[in-house]
Amino acid sequence: MTPRNPDFAADIAASFARQGALATIGAELGAVTAGRCEVRLPITDKVRQQQGFVHGGMVGLIGDVAGGYAAMTMFDPGKDVLTLEYKINFLRPAQGEMLIATGTVVRAGRSVAITRADVEAIAADGTRTLCAILQQSSMPG
Repeated sequence: MTPRNPDFAADIAASFARQGALATIGAELGAVTAGRCEVRLPITDKVRQQQGFVHGGMVGLIGDVAGGYAAMTMFDPGKDVLTLEYKINFLRPAQGEMLIATGTVVRAGRSVAITRADVEAIAADGTRTLCAILQQSSMPG
């Protein structure tokens, strides 16, 4: 995949820094390459629900962001990203030390990009468990 914006990484980092919700929950921007983006979320009490698992809303949030920014790597310069819709499948409870959402572009058109995000839970011993899969469509905004 060839990005349309040679400065996509800097633009994504700047956009990520403007998201107060991500700062509130402690999410961090990981690796960003053409057609791919990682978002990391340390698992703390801020993001757990009543049973001790990461709340599904937090899992969806970081999956949405990772997929959206993967799509943004394919947009024209000066364009941000807006999610049109997403569907998420929760596979296992999200628990451990960290969540990593990895968004990848499936297809990038001129006005809509389709992405997939895998959300993995990382245990203290480094074991990775796929806990959710998200499919999304995004547009330049």
